[in-house]
Amino acid sequence: MDATDRKLLNLLQKNARTSLKDLAQQAFISAPTAATRLNHLEQTLLHGYQAQVDYKTLGYVIKAYVSLDLQPTQKPQFYRFVNSTANVLECDCITGQYSMIMKVIYRSTEELDDFINHLQQFGRTTTQIVFSNVVADRGMQIED
Repeated sequence: MDATDRKLLNLLQKNARTSLKDLAQQAFISAPTAATRLNHLEQTLLHGYQAQVDYKTLGYVIKAYVSLDLQPTQKPQFYRFVNSTANVLECDCITGQYSMIMKVIYRSTEELDDFINHLQQFGRTTTQIVFSNVVADRGMQIED
């Protein structure tokens, strides 16, 4: 990956709908070169393009992080459960006191409580509800 690829990645993180022509102009390359580089990045590094939805506008006003102390023997059942729960935006296996952490969104604390009640079949949980967002999902500036 060279400086031009990094420039393209940074531009796409700001706006994935930037036209090929604009990407080429801003990276100081031709449109065919931008297309070739973009195709290579899509095959090797980019995992798709996704719209950033304002969930609060849709009524999902509760964002929380739920940690779970999961026993290894329960992983298959837990994975099925968490993958079938649309409100789980992310789920990561982590180190420390808990083995899983999930980023979830719900319309109400009652819905969140219902989710946690179902989740507790897999182990002990702890929940942190988000009051405000200081840094939104912004990607990471790719540098040398």
